[in-house]
Amino acid sequence: MQAPKLHRGEIDISTRLAACLVAEQFPQWAGLPVRRVVSAGTECVLYRLGDDMVLRLPRRPGESLDEFLSHGVLSRLASFLPVPVPALIAEGQPTAAYPASWGVLRWLDGETPVEGRLAAPGLLAADLAEFLWALWKVNVSTVDLAAWPLAHRGGPLTDQNDFTLQAINQLHGQIDTDAVLSVWNHAVQLQPWDGAETLIHADLMPGNLLTKNGRLGGVIDFATAGAGDPAQDLIVAWMLLPAHVRPAFRQAIDLDDATWLRGRARALSMALGHLDYYRDTNPVMVDNARYTIREVLADST
Repeated sequence: MQAPKLHRGEIDISTRLAACLVAEQFPQWAGLPVRRVVSAGTECVLYRLGDDMVLRLPRRPGESLDEFLSHGVLSRLASFLPVPVPALIAEGQPTAAYPASWGVLRWLDGETPVEGRLAAPGLLAADLAEFLWALWKVNVSTVDLAAWPLAHRGGPLTDQNDFTLQAINQLHGQIDTDAVLSVWNHAVQLQPWDGAETLIHADLMPGNLLTKNGRLGGVIDFATAGAGDPAQDLIVAWMLLPAHVRPAFRQAIDLDDATWLRGRARALSMALGHLDYYRDTNPVMVDNARYTIREVLADST
């Protein structure tokens, strides 16, 4: 069975291809069952390998595993964090049938949280705040990040201005463009981050979180991580958390007003991009984008 495609030029990825890659490159695991993991992920297709491993296959030719995995950064980072993060077991090489590098990772148990359906939103908010403070306190030199570029979307908010305005224009008639523009235009005039270099996840949306009994059980996909503005990690406050627990999350985070408002604007920008790009291909992302836009606009009135 072939995985559904989200982008132009994607590789034809199927359960059969995944099983063949394992048999060819890691024959010690050739007898293990391979099952596709249903996911709204946009950059990789996932397959469960046996009971305690997962295959991570980038969707597009020439792509590779993120450097946090392949360079061993996550393995060094794991001991600083309160919940599990992905661990790379083996790295597969490109082939004629699959022209990208891929990975075998340790399987992490848990469920992907869904906005509006959280079992224990207050507890989850507290767990997320604890995770973020642990991540932000890591000294970047400890995990060899001193020479690394900024995290994706980790620079000034103005770097996202053209992207955001284009998305708003594309969504004319589908959203309240005046209200959205008001929030965005106010945010880009805010004081930019001028604190110490901070390690951020940079993509802390629901699909990159795992929960167990409503609590945070793991954080995955550090492909966009690096040094940057911690406001980027606050997107989870509007992409997942309900309004009634957001004040407690904000209090636990304890960052200045400008950082909080930049975080809100970053969540809005990402949601606008998701709604525009995935409107016909990824209903999970679209539903989350609409939720996020509603939460941001309600929060800004």
